[in-house]
Amino acid sequence: MKKIYIVLTHTGTMLSHIIKAYTKDEVSHASISLDIALKKMYSFGRLNPNNPFWGGFVHEYIDKGTFKKFDKTIAIIYSLEITEEQYEIIKNTIKQIKKDRKNYKFNIIGLFAVGVHKKIIQKQSFYCAEFVKYLMEKAEISTGLPETVRPENFKNIWITRSISRTFKRI
Repeated sequence: MKKIYIVLTHTGTMLSHIIKAYTKDEVSHASISLDIALKKMYSFGRLNPNNPFWGGFVHEYIDKGTFKKFDKTIAIIYSLEITEEQYEIIKNTIKQIKKDRKNYKFNIIGLFAVGVHKKIIQKQSFYCAEFVKYLMEKAEISTGLPETVRPENFKNIWITRSISRTFKRI
């Protein structure tokens, strides 16, 4: 058995405040990590910490980029035990998306459509929670997540361990 980590965050950025005000959710961003140290953490989000609307596939770091700039980020981290095969599918899918990252876009329209419970699918385009859900579905991990998924929805899947922390600048 292997573990993956679902990282739910609220950075305190203007966009995260807008999302939080609109959804009334505690968190506004979702990432997936393949290791407990969160060195292999992936999502669809800001490509530049200063521009919330220029997004795409990102390898996120606690001590770089958006999380470094917004060092009071609140994080809730859940671990999920999965099979070796499921882990490999997720790892290989991330590897393929990373390789083809220029062909993937940030689904900004889909992000805002979630607020009105609509799903807007764009080819090779994700917002953060949509990406994490896609990886889990690709690995055939049954989650019960809604079609129009928000980061907050990940709190309801099978959880084996939860850790809360504040990211701190290193």
